[in-house]
Formats: sequence, structure tokens, C-alpha cells
Amino acid sequence: MATALTEDQALIVDTARAFAQERLRPNAARWEAEGLDRGVLKELAELGFAGIYVRDDVGGSGLSRLDAALIFEELSRGCIATAAFVSIHNMCSWMIDAFAAPEQREKWLPRLTSMETIASYCLTEPGSGSDAGALRANAKADGNAHYVMNGSKAFISGAGFSDLYVVMCRTGEDGPKGVSTLLVESAAKGLSFGKAEDKMGWRAQPTAIVNFENCRVPVENRIGPEGDGFKYAMKGLDGGRLNIAACALGGAQDAFDRALSYVKERKQFGKRIADFQNTQFTLADMETDLAASRALLHAAARKLDAKGPDATKFCAMAKRFVTDAAFKVADQALQLHGGYGYLADYEVERIVRDLRVHRILEGTNEIMRVIISRELLK
Repeated sequence: MATALTEDQALIVDTARAFAQERLRPNAARWEAEGLDRGVLKELAELGFAGIYVRDDVGGSGLSRLDAALIFEELSRGCIATAAFVSIHNMCSWMIDAFAAPEQREKWLPRLTSMETIASYCLTEPGSGSDAGALRANAKADGNAHYVMNGSKAFISGAGFSDLYVVMCRTGEDGPKGVSTLLVESAAKGLSFGKAEDKMGWRAQPTAIVNFENCRVPVENRIGPEGDGFKYAMKGLDGGRLNIAACALGGAQDAFDRALSYVKERKQFGKRIADFQNTQFTLADMETDLAASRALLHAAARKLDAKGPDATKFCAMAKRFVTDAAFKVADQALQLHGGYGYLADYEVERIVRDLRVHRILEGTNEIMRVIISRELLK
């Protein structure tokens, strides 16, 4: 551990690790074909993992971003796709907790923190990925009681599965200042979903386009004032980047653990693969990359918890470094398995596939470099 854990944090880690090993890891391969298990998601909620940094008056755990990083690393050692999905749900819950009116918090958060209601986050569009401020999905006022929403969101985790969609949409002028946040329930008329995407990784969780066609949304489902939605989205991304980095780190640690066990047992040319110096050097580099990733991730989480002026920079650095390093470690773990690493039965190939997208989502690693350099050159 990069961080000296408090007694409470050690208990949190032990709880997450035990659940991951007992309930997630044995089922991760099966869920690739069958999809997310709502029962398991509710079990995670019972442990307090559906509202990790939501305040406790509405059922949240009231924990820190560092606590969340510890939790998501452990959960991802069991199933990356499930852990990442829960991290997205947590981001939605946090946004409502942080910016919604008291009556909205009381309405939505007890259901979200129990995972009676499951939430998806809708920012990216078919024509605006990295340039989120150029989004085109719009919601126009229809009298004083409703908005009418039209447009599409792309690459939405949980599309068609979730019960609530936290949508960034245009209610005003072009650019970031015209974006607002609306909550759209799955039963809303005019809401529909595209076909489930056939993806390289994260196959356990559904991903699809979310379509709005004259979709009526009550005005009371708007979070905060009109025009503040982009600001909320950007604030949410700092924590989201830490969570995705933590999930990448947990997946890479699982791949490393599997490879370490394999090379101790597998023999070639009359001796264990672990006895070859080349293997030993590879293992040393993998362990170093994991330790460096964990240290930077925890440092960035502390910055965000402290609301430090350089928190955004550190979150971008952690996301960039950890997701790149984690993918490299997982790929090396596959290589150490030789041909067996390419077989589904050994599960390392699933980890490699799952971790590839972590270098793209929550802002590509190229965008992370833009953020870091922009902060440096202010």
C-alpha cells in the first residue's frame, strides 16, 4: 500500500477485497456473456459502495476520494467491468448530492445509495467526445413545467439497463455556458436505446447510444440552475478519473498476481520460468510500475479530498500514468503466460481487453496531457 491505512481504511480494504474474491472473481468470466448481476450490485450497495462519498443523511457512506480509490482497486481485482460500472453510478450519486436541491437529494439519493435505482452518466455524443462543450443534445422549455429533449448520447454504460440517466444537455447558448443537467427516468416517453455495442472489453456491462426524441422531462428534474451543467460535469470528472485509474490498477494487480503464480509453477528447459533472469527483471519492472501508480493515485486522491488548487492536474496525471502503466503490466502478464495467456480459461486476456478502454474514457490520455500542460503553463 502506498498509503499508511487507518484502522477504518484497513477494514474497508478487507471488506472490498473479500467481496471481490468471493463474489466477483469467480463470476467475472460468466458475466461477459450474461451481463451485470443486479443482485450483486445490491450486495455492493449493502456494503456502502453505491454512495461512497455521498453524505450519510441520505444513505451515503460519507467517505473520502482516497477511500474510494482503495475500494475500486480491490473490487477490480475481482471484476473490472462491474467495479467500473459501480464507479460511474457513484459519480452520478455524487453529482446529485453535491449540486441538487434538498428535496431532490431526499427524493433520489436513498434509492441510489441502495441501488434500488441504478444511474448512468450521459455526456459524450456521437459528434463530441473530447470536445464535450460542443454537445448538441438539447432541451427546450415547454411552458413552466417541462423540457422537451432531443438528441443522442453515445458510449453510455448501462444504457437500457439503468433506471436513471444523468444527462448533460443544451438549454441555452452554444458552448459550455449553455449546458444544463437533467435527470431522465427510464420510463420517460421519447427515451430509447440503440443496439448494444459489441465491444473489445467491459463486455459484462451494456454500452449503447441513448436517444431522446421529444422526450418530456419535468423541470423539477433539473439539477441546479440552467447553464451550470458543464461545470458540474467537469468537477465530476476529477473524481471519475481517479476511479477509473483505481479500477485499472486493481485489474493490473490481478493480472500480476496471476502471472507471478504461473511463473512459479510452469517449467521450461528443466527449470521454473521464475528462475530465468529475464522473467525476474520483468516481474521487478511490473511491481515497480504498480507501486509508482499506487503512490501517484493516492497522492492525487488526497489533493482532491483537500480541494487543493492543483487537484485537477494531479487527477489528470494519475489517470494518464496509472492507466498506461496498468495496461502495460497486464500485457506483460499475458506475455509471461505464453500461449496460455491468449486463452480465455486463464482470464488474463480478459483483463487486457478490459483495461484498454481506461486509456480512452473520462478524457483520453492525450487530453490528460493537454490538461497537465495547461496547468503548468498558467
